[in-house]
Amino acid sequence: MKKSLKLVKFISLLLIVSTFLLFIVINSFVKSSTEDLIISLDEALNINPDCVIVLGAGVRSDGSPSPMLQDRIITGIKLYENGVSNRLLMSGDHTKKGYDEVNIMKNYAIDNGVPSKHVFMDHAGISTYDSIYRAKEIFQTDKIVIVTQKYHLYRALHIAKKLGIDAYGVSADVRIYAGQELRELREIAARVKDFLKATIKPSSKIGGEAIPVSGDGDVTND
Repeated sequence: MKKSLKLVKFISLLLIVSTFLLFIVINSFVKSSTEDLIISLDEALNINPDCVIVLGAGVRSDGSPSPMLQDRIITGIKLYENGVSNRLLMSGDHTKKGYDEVNIMKNYAIDNGVPSKHVFMDHAGISTYDSIYRAKEIFQTDKIVIVTQKYHLYRALHIAKKLGIDAYGVSADVRIYAGQELRELREIAARVKDFLKATIKPSSKIGGEAIPVSGDGDVTND
């Protein structure tokens, strides 16, 4: 009985250690394999992407973007204004009643001088994987510049690579964000999850008809 108990403990410990090591290996691979794809605004001028995709984040109860989301939108606008692309794709969650990231994102861009027709909204960008998958399948992109904070760019870029998208990332880190240490820790698990998901390549949770990003962004208005 004691030998069986020891064996169970040994196997449990072995599984824990193996899982921990697997997380470390996958996390390191995702970061190292995408590091060179994170570029500056000036470097992005030579990319000529189909669009700049701005990934969604939390919004406040008063309808304003959180600091993290605001910085992503501002960075996307800067890329637009500097001629990196004349199309912005705002991808976020607008699937729940009373919660809307993408209209807040688009309205912010319009208020800062970007024509409405140049701003597309992906209302079903409910996860990083869904946002990138739908950028390719729904919005018909082959080459994109992704805007989000650097810690998040590694995962988004890895997904894009696995889905056959020529992607580059521009960091939206312009300030220190509260709770970033915990966010970085959670991101390790998210990288492992999306590493596996991008390997399997399931369809996004929500489908739809093609909306080429080369067209008029107002077709995505609601």
